[in-house]
Amino acid sequence: MAQSSNPSKLSLSSNFTPKPLSKLHPNSCLPTKLQQPPSFKILSSLSPPPPNSKPTTTKTLNLISLLRAIPDWADRIQERGMQQKRALYNHEKWVHHRSSQRHVRHLLSSLQSRVILSLVPPVLAFTSVAVVIASYNTAVDLHWLPGFFPVLKASSLPYQLTAPALALLLVFRTEASYSRFEEGRKAWTKVIAGTNDFARQVIAGVENSSDESIKSALLHYIMAFPVALKCHVMYGSDIGKDLQNLLEVDDLAVVMNSKHRPRCIIEFISQTLKVLNLEETKRTMLESKISCFHEGIGVCEQLMGIPIPLSYTRLTSRFLVLWHLTLPIILWDDCHWIVVPATFISAASLFCIEEVCISFGVIL
Repeated sequence: MAQSSNPSKLSLSSNFTPKPLSKLHPNSCLPTKLQQPPSFKILSSLSPPPPNSKPTTTKTLNLISLLRAIPDWADRIQERGMQQKRALYNHEKWVHHRSSQRHVRHLLSSLQSRVILSLVPPVLAFTSVAVVIASYNTAVDLHWLPGFFPVLKASSLPYQLTAPALALLLVFRTEASYSRFEEGRKAWTKVIAGTNDFARQVIAGVENSSDESIKSALLHYIMAFPVALKCHVMYGSDIGKDLQNLLEVDDLAVVMNSKHRPRCIIEFISQTLKVLNLEETKRTMLESKISCFHEGIGVCEQLMGIPIPLSYTRLTSRFLVLWHLTLPIILWDDCHWIVVPATFISAASLFCIEEVCISFGVIL
């Protein structure tokens, strides 16, 4: 068992050092390219020069990059918001949360909302479609186009028949997403409660003064497990920064190099329990507490790896897209140019519900 430089803590890194993968770094140079013999081409003054496709390709790439600029910007804002730390509520935050001025505050902070900003690409696209359809119908009504161009309009009866189906899709999607969020919250609460109970029993059960250094190391491993599990299920987490104050340098290096970091810390805990001078009954009781950690890993990985059925998610998305693509045609007879703000409000509202469902599906 390797001793750490800090005498107050015990390092068990020597038992868990993974075998490094040996990589070959050949020093031999790459084979030289064979020189091709010079090719002779017969040039004729009558043959046209080969077409140059570079300007066309460049324009196409610039157009694609321009069209992807807004979606990429919205995705960056969304991912940045997902990685922000969320503090628990206290009494002052609850008073602020249920204040009668919350509606005005929420309205004024709309442009700072991650959900709303992530909806800019789809809402802008459907609003643009509504503007194009309204402009076309106006041009036809004013006889700016030949007479064989029809006005794009239709009966609202199909929308009246399919509106309940869309409402049920969104309601079921919201319920399924929130149930996943609730399951993840319960699993995380159970992990935190199990960690506190495990640490309490270690403090009360280990009374031998010769085991103080081992006891201190065990408590640090127990405190490090929830942090490692949080970094395991959250994208973009910096586990090295979060664990640097809980683990020794050697142990942290072993955890960083392991394939499954929470299970690596569980192995640290198991090996530490084996070297403690405890009665078998106490040792068995402490080892039984590790099952709570395994259960938390299983629930969190299940929620992270198995989303809401993809067929259901795609059906809702396709329904919303087709709904808003045809909405200006359905509303033209009754609203005319009001179809533009109507499409904007409808797309912002319904896609916001769908975006919140996606956010609910992410645990922690």
